[in-house]
Formats: sequence, structure tokens, C-alpha cells
Amino acid sequence: MTPVLVFDIETVPDTEGLRRLYNLPHGLPAVDLAEMAFQSRRQAIGSDFLPLHLQRVAAISCALRDKDEFRVWSLGSPADSEAELIQRFFDGIEKYSPQLVSWNGGGFDLPVLHYRSLIHGLKARRYWDMGDDDRDFKWNNYLSRYHTRHLDLMDILALYQPRANVPLDELAKLMGFPGKSGMDGSQVWSAFQKGEIAAIRNYCETDVVNTYLVFLRFQLMRGTFNNEQYQRECELVRFTLSKSSEPHWQEFLEQWFCLSEASSFLD
Repeated sequence: MTPVLVFDIETVPDTEGLRRLYNLPHGLPAVDLAEMAFQSRRQAIGSDFLPLHLQRVAAISCALRDKDEFRVWSLGSPADSEAELIQRFFDGIEKYSPQLVSWNGGGFDLPVLHYRSLIHGLKARRYWDMGDDDRDFKWNNYLSRYHTRHLDLMDILALYQPRANVPLDELAKLMGFPGKSGMDGSQVWSAFQKGEIAAIRNYCETDVVNTYLVFLRFQLMRGTFNNEQYQRECELVRFTLSKSSEPHWQEFLEQWFCLSEASSFLD
């Protein structure tokens, strides 16, 4: 069984990068640097969304399903640097060569990781292999949009048409899964400024579990799972999360149970 690794990242403005690019004074607070960048983007494109190379990675969370177990965690510790978090991610790919699964990973998460890896001088040989080292990677690698070694669920479900993209949170809830919990992406910068890195990591973890659950339904739809296999995989997720005493997983399971009960009542 090829391991399946679902991943998601959370980012904040790279305020030191902004300072360097625009030769801004060192005494200017990070919050002011970010606000200047937001205002500039609003004027340019009508949105606060910063260019990908100016997105600093604050958390990387993963859900892994291999032949033995399902588990979910955030890489490193809250005190680890951005470079350490990103290198851990690519080291895992180097060691296990998993199938990557994401929601908009091709449009956001992976390009951010590419740029930030260049900035930090990191290494990711296996990830960048397109058949030079492993012939199998010529026909199925992490970089091709149409290969499944990285499966971007948002991209494939929309048939690669940006106008057909939908939010993970809304689709997950329509499918009877909890969706976002605790915060959303717009609140990450505020939480980061308050030092609430653990809360950001928890939020990121719930996103990867939602993505994994959508992936399970996708596997059912495409015939990779039958109904019994699909239910068994969902129960494995429930069982794994139920063993945790972390409040965000207790809340996640409670929401999932309530949604399941409502769905059963309507049926």
C-alpha cells in the first residue's frame, strides 16, 4: 500500500522579507509592515492576499494513512523555524515517497513551499524528481498537474477550471463532515501576532482531516473503495481522533456526530 499523505499549510506575511525588498526601517513593527503590504495589495488587486513568495509558512499539518494506521499531526514544534518545518516536509517525501493529497495544493501550498525553499536554500531531491533518478517518476511525479502522485482534489473535481472551484469548508459540510473549526484563514495572522501558534496548528490539522474525508468520498465515487471499505476508513478516522484528549478533536468529533445524526434524521 502506497502511503497517502494529506497536507495543508498556514501562512503569515513575511514581514522581514517585506522590510528587505522595500528597504524599510528596522524599527518599524511587523504589524505595520504587514498593514502597508495589505493596503498596497488592496489598491492593486482589491484583496489583502499577498504574493506567494511573501507568504511565510507558520504551520504544516499532515494526515497519513499507511498500511498500519491513520494519524494526524503538525510538523515540528511551535518554536521551530520556517526552514525547519519545510525541510521536515520534504524529508518525509524523501523517506516514504507517499501519494500527496491536498485541497488547492497545486495552486497555493506547493508553490509557496517552492519559493520559501529557494529562499532558505533547502533540499528536496525526491520531490523534484521527474524521472532523472527514478524512471517511474517520468510517468507519474509530484510536479505534473495531471499525475496522481500529487492529487489536488480541488483541481481535479473542478476539471482544472478555476471558475468551477469550490471552498473545502462548504463542500465538507455538505457531505456531512465538520468543516472548518476554531478559526479560518483570515484569522491566522491575528492569532500569529498573539503568539497563538498552537491554535493555528490545531486549525490546520482539522483542515487536513476534512481534506482526507473528502478524499475518502472521492475514492468511493471513483470505485477505488466499495461501501464497506469507505465506512471502515471513516471509522478508523473517528477511532483515531477519539483517542486524543485535545479539545479541537473533541469538538471536531462532536460536530461530525451531530451532522451524522441530522443526516440520518433527514433520510
